[in-house]
Amino acid sequence: MDTTQRTGQQRSADRRRRELLEAADRVVLRDGPQASMNAIAAEAGITKPILYRHFGDKGGLYAALAKRHTDALLASLRAALDAPAERRERVESTLDTYLAAIEARPQVYRFLMHPAEGSQSDQEFDVGKHSAPLLRRMGEELAQVIEERVDLGPGSQQLARVWGHGIVGMMHAAGDWWLGERPCTRAELVRSLADLLWGRLAAAGDRVGGPGF
Repeated sequence: MDTTQRTGQQRSADRRRRELLEAADRVVLRDGPQASMNAIAAEAGITKPILYRHFGDKGGLYAALAKRHTDALLASLRAALDAPAERRERVESTLDTYLAAIEARPQVYRFLMHPAEGSQSDQEFDVGKHSAPLLRRMGEELAQVIEERVDLGPGSQQLARVWGHGIVGMMHAAGDWWLGERPCTRAELVRSLADLLWGRLAAAGDRVGGPGF
């Protein structure tokens, strides 16, 4: 098999994988954590063994969907952080971007963060095993943004990582509570969380030569 044939086969496989993920997305939007491999296979018009061939098991499919949605969310968060606005406004915009994302697609959020609420017919799910890597990735990404943009003085790399993971943990915990109970408006929650973050962040200077924050 020559290189052209291999490239064509890879493109075909990648396209098929995207189609299957889009089918899985439609089922997750409808069923949330109850989304099953049987339902996803039916939506895609294939048998479950073929779905397993592409993703291995429900954990593999979950990981692929998680990467797809986390990539999109991180791109939105970075855009909010890099918008031409005052720092406080960008902090609020970033918090609002996260909350708006989970509010717009609550079934997807619950599938990713609360998979144990779903059916156990496909495989047992450990919530921490599957959701913790998503939060860690977001924490590291945010830490990198903070380190690039904010002058935190000595030990800035470690402090940026502390802040990155701490902010993500705060957003996740507060957002999870808010999505379930709706005790206030999204705007009120954004302002309250920004107030909590604002002390040291307001006092820190922009990193020289960096894009600013």
